[in-house]
Amino acid sequence: MEAVFTSANFDADVLGSEIPVVVDFFATWCGPCRMMAPVIEELAEEYDGKVKIGKLDVDENSDIAARYGVMSIPTIILFKNGEVFSKSVGLQDKEVLENAIKEML
Repeated sequence: MEAVFTSANFDADVLGSEIPVVVDFFATWCGPCRMMAPVIEELAEEYDGKVKIGKLDVDENSDIAARYGVMSIPTIILFKNGEVFSKSVGLQDKEVLENAIKEML
């Protein structure tokens, strides 16, 4: 099950996580973000317990989006030990994201 990240829980749930985290920066009105959603859900199920995977709505949490320089969506940022491990902008294939997750593990 994918997580929902917000300004209120970001520092604890993402930066303070014991396991790596994948954050999908998205907006409800964004077409490519909607196309990305099933991929994120699949990865969240497949990596449950190994990697925390979730979404952050940039409209509702613009402070976090600004903190990480998110200018275009979807943007996927992988965090490891509270630090940015990698960042990709735009629609991504599941295989590309999976390879980035495996590299991070």
